[in-house]
Amino acid sequence: MRAQLVASLLRTRPIAVRRVAPMLARPSSNAAHEETFESFTERYVTFFQQAQDLFEVQRGLNNCFAHDLVPAPSVIEAAVRAARRVNDYATAVRVFEGIKEKVENKQQYQAYLDELKPVREELGINVREELYSS
Repeated sequence: MRAQLVASLLRTRPIAVRRVAPMLARPSSNAAHEETFESFTERYVTFFQQAQDLFEVQRGLNNCFAHDLVPAPSVIEAAVRAARRVNDYATAVRVFEGIKEKVENKQQYQAYLDELKPVREELGINVREELYSS
């Protein structure tokens, strides 16, 4: 009997009609802005040249390394110089650790090290392998 009562209440219960507000169309472009590698490089070199404190340098590194590409050596040089300018040796070393993780193989990492060796020597930066070699 109770089951019949519940069933009849469910059947006779009015259906709530919900009015949905129409979605307002917002203007947008279907063509997403694709940044070229050259403009990416220029943007981050400029950013690191203008960075004034450690927070800006680390934020720039985080944003730079978040992209699905390996930054150009000029970007790495600007980042390392910025890290040394704000007197943070650890961040300068970690830039090279980030490069090691981003590249596809050891030869590419070695190419970055070779190209940036004069900068590393000028700024007195050792990579992790040099700091912790046995």
